[in-house]
Amino acid sequence: MYRMAKTVLVVEDDQDIAGLVRLALEREHFTIRTAADGVAGFELAVRDVPDLIVLDIMLPHMDGYELCRRLRKSPKTTDVPILFLSAKTEELDKVLGLELGADDYLTKPFSPRELTARVKALLRRRARAEEPSEVLKTGPVEIDTSRHEVLASGSPVQLSAKEFGLLVHLVRGRGRVYSRDQLLDEVWGHDFVGGTRTVDVHINHLREKLKEIADRIVTVKSVGYKYQDQK
Repeated sequence: MYRMAKTVLVVEDDQDIAGLVRLALEREHFTIRTAADGVAGFELAVRDVPDLIVLDIMLPHMDGYELCRRLRKSPKTTDVPILFLSAKTEELDKVLGLELGADDYLTKPFSPRELTARVKALLRRRARAEEPSEVLKTGPVEIDTSRHEVLASGSPVQLSAKEFGLLVHLVRGRGRVYSRDQLLDEVWGHDFVGGTRTVDVHINHLREKLKEIADRIVTVKSVGYKYQDQK
C-alpha cells in the first residue's frame, strides 16, 4: 500500500494521455503533478522532487531524451525512477532511453493496469535500496548503500538508480558469476520487460564512470558478469 505522500510527475503534452495517466494513478492514491513540455518538466522536477517521473519522448521545447539526460545529471533527481511512456516502439528507441538512465519503458497504447503495476514495482525496488546503512569497500571505491553515495579515491561519482543497484549487487556477490537474466531478475525485478542488452549498457556505464575498478567488472564469455576484487 502506498501513502498519499508518494508523488508522480507526469511530463506529457497530450492532455488526453496525461489525463488517463492521472486517473489510473490517482485511483492508487498517488499524488500527481503534470507538465506539458520538457523545460517545464525539468523545472518542476528539480524544484519539487517527485518520487517517480513518467516521461514522454516527443515533447515541445525539450524532448524526453534530453530531459532524461538532464535529470540524471542533476544531484536532486539523479536517483529518481524514470518510466518512459512513448509511442516510439522500436527497440533502438527503448535501448536509447535505458542508456540515458531511464528505469523502464512502456509503449503507447498502454494498459492503465500495467502502468500502475510498473510504477509500483519501480517504487518497491527503490524502497528496497533504502536499506540500513552499509558501506562496501573495494579498492579505492566506497559504496554507502543507505546514502546512495559512491566515492572513488575520495571523489563522489554520480550513478543512476539502476547503475547503483547493479554495482552493489555485483560487489556484494564478488566472485560469483551472474547471467544477464539473473541480473535483470535480481536488480531490475522479474516484471521488467526489457531485453538483456539493458544489462550490457549499464555495465558499460559503470566501467566508464568507475575507471578505478573497471577491470574488476569481468565479462564471463557466453555467460554474463562477475565482480573480482583483484584482477
